[in-house]
Amino acid sequence: MHTNNNDPLDRNTGWRYLFIAAVITGLAVGFLYAAGVLGGKGVTAQTFVNLQEGKTPSPGFRRAHAKGICVSGEFESNGALAEYSSAEIFQAGSSPFIGRFSIAGNNPLAPDLKAPVRSLALSFSFDNGQQWRLAMNTPPVMAVSTPEDFFEQLMALSPDAKTGKRDPQKIKDFIAAHPESKDFNAWRASYTPTNSFADEQYHSINAFYLVDEQGNQQAVRWAAVPTSASTLELGSNTADALQLDLISKLKDGPVRFDMVFSFADASDDENNPAIAWPNERKTLTAGTINITSSEAQTNGACDGIRFDPLILPQGIAPTNDPILRARSAAYAESYRRRAREQFLGETKGAEK
Repeated sequence: MHTNNNDPLDRNTGWRYLFIAAVITGLAVGFLYAAGVLGGKGVTAQTFVNLQEGKTPSPGFRRAHAKGICVSGEFESNGALAEYSSAEIFQAGSSPFIGRFSIAGNNPLAPDLKAPVRSLALSFSFDNGQQWRLAMNTPPVMAVSTPEDFFEQLMALSPDAKTGKRDPQKIKDFIAAHPESKDFNAWRASYTPTNSFADEQYHSINAFYLVDEQGNQQAVRWAAVPTSASTLELGSNTADALQLDLISKLKDGPVRFDMVFSFADASDDENNPAIAWPNERKTLTAGTINITSSEAQTNGACDGIRFDPLILPQGIAPTNDPILRARSAAYAESYRRRAREQFLGETKGAEK
């Protein structure tokens, strides 16, 4: 993302953080609206994906987080969450996965280090036929709490049809009207992107319930926390810097993340993705994500996977977070477009 450092709005009102907030949910941000979610606003899965892909979509690629790399490995559970969830994955043992690292944006050729957000998605398939899809991003919270507000955020950022430029007053008005963005803003002010997928911390953003054998529910968020930090030195002009760094690291062994779960208490609102939970909340490390290999996303194992975070196994349930619950239909719409383009052979030339 490019910004104008001489723009007083950039310096004084923080429009840059608002722009970043528009892509913070990574795999989520591109797909927030199911048909009918916004009622009178007339926003459907189709119209939102139209907005996300822009005037020059890349056929055959995801409409958000178009650039990425497939990974695979296994999750080694230590059994610490078994008493809170009946999910097979939390029993002590190993579960293989297919995953994907990606950067924000709809351009599959974008320079890695220019993207303000990185993401990690995982897909587990179990012997009992159940699946779990995780879509995690570097920000721990969203900038807004509802699909309606997210739509208004995008509209505030949209360029004027006549001038081709953003309206500074619209952006200032939106920021002033949304004090719930303060937790996101605080994170953004302290965050410095690394030069490695392996060195970032990735968050669920939305909360989910762990459900035990008796049906008891515990609201949680989780984070993939890197176990080490050692970044390959690459020039900022290297377009595939994050991918090259990952490939280099994997030659020396697995890339690892601890899977850390934060437990909500009675004062936390699990349905509001814009509010951070206090650091003193109970946490448990459920195990380790071990990434052992990578491959290009085109024709790779991850390319055909729809990383919809509402695909959950028994023992994990969604909260009533309206943004979380508005995503599936538009995920499906983006997937439908990609599948059609690939079937018709319209992807030629879309990737270098």
